Amino acid sequence: MSQSKPAPATNLVWHAHQVTREQRAQQKKQKPCVIWLTGLSGSGKSTLANALELRLFEAGQHSYLLDGDNIRQGLNKGLSFSVQDRIENIRRIGEVAKLFVDAGLIVLTAFISPFRADRASVRQLFKPDEFLEVYVKAPLDVCESRDPKGMYKKARAGQIKDFTGIDSPYEAPESPELVIDTGNSPLEESVAVLLDFLKARAVV
Repeated sequence: MSQSKPAPATNLVWHAHQVTREQRAQQKKQKPCVIWLTGLSGSGKSTLANALELRLFEAGQHSYLLDGDNIRQGLNKGLSFSVQDRIENIRRIGEVAKLFVDAGLIVLTAFISPFRADRASVRQLFKPDEFLEVYVKAPLDVCESRDPKGMYKKARAGQIKDFTGIDSPYEAPESPELVIDTGNSPLEESVAVLLDFLKARAVV
């Protein structure tokens, strides 16, 4: 006999902090937000996020990078790549990013996050100017030619099921705050575009 899923806890009360999110942001002299990089595997999300984080660090900004593979080795290690677990993966990341923004940080995320509905749900966790969706755009053939982890080759061989772009869909953003065409732009140029974008948004 299968056991039913326990009901969520209900006897909970939100505990208010004496230090506010505004005070944390003022202390760091920056505008906290989440920069949500989405795109196909091999589009360059992690490479771009890492390069941007380094530039922010060198400029004295306070940031933190949440990377898809790293999160799945810890917080989300029990999740598979089924549709339902992918949804849960992104939900948890959204909640973690929300905590980091509350702490006054600039949060960089590098996740395929293939479904528009999931990204929209995460967006709802933030104020309108705190969630910046960046579409890291590169054609599938370019991503496959890079294939830094050998995943496309395995997916084409049938060794990996439900792989985004091959036998599972990727729903590109319809109105992202920014599009970075990594299929045609070198890394340094893409980082410069992102930094200019953040300055225009008064994030840094």
